[in-house]
Amino acid sequence: MAALVTTLACHSAPPPPARQAVGWHLVRSWSGRGNSQTESFESASGQLRIRWHASAEGSPGGSAGLFRLTAHSAISGRPLQVAVDQLGPGEGTAYVDQDPHDFYFAVESANLDWSFTVEDSVSGTLQEASPTRRP
Repeated sequence: MAALVTTLACHSAPPPPARQAVGWHLVRSWSGRGNSQTESFESASGQLRIRWHASAEGSPGGSAGLFRLTAHSAISGRPLQVAVDQLGPGEGTAYVDQDPHDFYFAVESANLDWSFTVEDSVSGTLQEASPTRRP
């Protein structure tokens, strides 16, 4: 019996199960004032996270301002999804959910300074470390 317990104690436990995880890869950041269009970029996942900020700094008083950010197909030019449609200053996080694609963003803005960062989704598997045995 002692030999069986010793033999079982020497064998390591099976590794813990793997977990799916999502991370984000920085594509690029843009900032400006007024209308603009970004250069095109490729998204391997089609899942984009946009962190944006629109402020009234430097704006004439009395105007609420507008910030609209639309994802377009860089192949056909057609609009795919409005990611942000903001009246007045604000900030937040928006998501674009499309097939893998070449994109560009069109910015429509009036009386606001704006900035935004685009990140592409990256998925993978996390393998937790096996607990170490102490002698």
